[in-house]
Amino acid sequence: MTIRGAIGASLIDYTTGQTLGLEGGQENVAPHADPTAAALGTASVIHAAMQTAAYAPAVPGDTVEDVIISTSAAYHLIRPVRTSFDSRLVLYVWLDRNEGNLAMARRRIRTLADDLA
Repeated sequence: MTIRGAIGASLIDYTTGQTLGLEGGQENVAPHADPTAAALGTASVIHAAMQTAAYAPAVPGDTVEDVIISTSAAYHLIRPVRTSFDSRLVLYVWLDRNEGNLAMARRRIRTLADDLA
């Protein structure tokens, strides 16, 4: 992993909840070693953020950049990958709270998402 403190990461099609790629050790690709549940949960979270009126863009051209969930031990970062066609992909990164740097991880994830687009 090129993100300090990253435990696992995945590329997910949030419209279907399918994982397209994983990075991390077998037990570390997702919380509870269950990448399918993590992908479905990630899809639900990003759907809620993009479809719920409370988070809907108030300014034309405004979009959801990332969703961050923090726990006492970790950060879960979800970043939509903006493409010229359907923008169905999101990057999910599980970051150790003690080892990682949230600001630096967000910058790196933004770069990765831009590179994928």
